[in-house]
Amino acid sequence: MRLSMLRTLYDHPGPWASAYLDASHDTEDAAKIIELRWRAARESLTEQGCDPATLAALEAAALEHPARPGRHGLALFATAGEVPLRRALAAPPRTEIATFGPLPHVMPMLAQLGDEIPYLRVVVDHTGGAIDAAGAGDLVQHREVEGTEDYPVHKVGVGGWNALKAEHNYDLTWRRNAGDVAEAVTDLADRTGPEIIVVAGDPKSRPMLVSQLPERWRSRVVETDAGSRGAGADPAALEDVTIQAIAERAVEHQRDVLDRFRTQLGRDGAAGNGLHAVVTALQRGQVDTVLMIDDPSSTEELWIGAEPTEIADDPSLLVNPRKVRADAAMIRALAGTDGGIVLVDPDEPGLSGGVAALLRYADAHR
Repeated sequence: MRLSMLRTLYDHPGPWASAYLDASHDTEDAAKIIELRWRAARESLTEQGCDPATLAALEAAALEHPARPGRHGLALFATAGEVPLRRALAAPPRTEIATFGPLPHVMPMLAQLGDEIPYLRVVVDHTGGAIDAAGAGDLVQHREVEGTEDYPVHKVGVGGWNALKAEHNYDLTWRRNAGDVAEAVTDLADRTGPEIIVVAGDPKSRPMLVSQLPERWRSRVVETDAGSRGAGADPAALEDVTIQAIAERAVEHQRDVLDRFRTQLGRDGAAGNGLHAVVTALQRGQVDTVLMIDDPSSTEELWIGAEPTEIADDPSLLVNPRKVRADAAMIRALAGTDGGIVLVDPDEPGLSGGVAALLRYADAHR
């Protein structure tokens, strides 16, 4: 996961209030429940020394967030009476958090977004299609596409030469309508960058659609028999297929980056293992990707200065050092140097102290 979305946060000196709320609207009294959750968060932030202007800005962002049916969450980051980042989460936060400190506490948000693979899901038939799009951390967008060809669509009983001609006309109409859906899919894919495109619906229209996608997106297609645009269609099977495809892709990502790490660590030295090695590489802007085991209970801390690369495990190396959570310091350094992060399973044995890095280049002396 690249961290460019966080870069503007670190243009602000802080201190930061960070809040994670369950913003679900799945009950009749949802608005009241969300208000009570916010009151608990506000009380905690007040006890930690958060200023009134920042509390007021957070309250407005939390309580005036547009209501959306169903279960979801909200991550809020505020400083000096402003809320530079408010991020909707596709599910409630794993733990409701309210914290005040020198840096925004973004790791819980990244941990949740790391499970969310951007995807498109298409249900196509002879007349058009329905598309759901979800980027990492973004709630689902929905688009209906009606094909421009409406005759002939439904087959009628004819025989002989007329039957062959009718069959050709049907196929031509269906292909053109599938092409309209493919055009809409391509447009959304180019804007949202899905890792997976799940194609469901009519068994004849599916290959017609897929064949009209550009190769860059055709290679990401997962076809399934589940799903229909018909009235009363049960979405459960298609939802299961989507969840399974996303889970498999997440595992592939993690496996690929771990394989690269093991290869580089053992062969050319373009990897670092352990907190000290990673911090040293971050100081040089040398890190491409940090591999980390997310441990919410960790008490590991580092020292930071004014700039993202001013990060150290020894305060004597910095001017006016401040002590912060180790994960927060590393994320700031990565965001400031165009690095990324991949969270790996807690039982991964290869990471010394739960953190390692893939480097942009190996040290010359190796």
